[in-house]
Amino acid sequence: MKFFQTEINIILASQSKVRKEMLEKNNIKCKVIKSNFDEEPIKDSLIKDGASPEIISKNLAEIKAIKVSRQNHDFVVLGADSVIDLDNKIISKPQNRNEALQILKKLNGKKHSLISSVTLAKNGSMIWNYTDKATLTMKKMSDDQLKEYLSKISDDALYAYNVYQIEGEGRALFSSIEGDENTIMGLPVMKIKEYLNNLKC
Repeated sequence: MKFFQTEINIILASQSKVRKEMLEKNNIKCKVIKSNFDEEPIKDSLIKDGASPEIISKNLAEIKAIKVSRQNHDFVVLGADSVIDLDNKIISKPQNRNEALQILKKLNGKKHSLISSVTLAKNGSMIWNYTDKATLTMKKMSDDQLKEYLSKISDDALYAYNVYQIEGEGRALFSSIEGDENTIMGLPVMKIKEYLNNLKC
């Protein structure tokens, strides 16, 4: 396999600027092709079936990768998905600042997990997947403190990172962070790099 001898090493099936930047910082060149599918009905169906947050994250990452892979043969396609798991229930990304505040209130003073899944696909089939989880404990904060935090966050950061940007202002929200910060940012990039390096052999 000679994926690394071309200018474009992989296709990223995601519009996430954060994930693209993470790959490029690790010398993994990519081009972006959005998967363009509505994941909410699939997510809702999985929740109704009692699927765990890990399974939901894994399935969504796989669907994104395979959908783009079917239209781009001979490329390795990376699909990714991240969810917040609070008491075994998924918290989705906010659509506006009021929703962001409500999410922070739910997480306030509690421990939750951030789950990130990745799938690599080729010729319409999955060739590798990986799911990782980090655990974060949020400080107990007043409503005014939460609002003050949100006032410091740009729209781009707020919607790209869910409600906290762990390498920026978001770190101050937490009393404890356990796990890979790359996972918290949405991409366990070292595991991806390790697998891709093996493909070069």
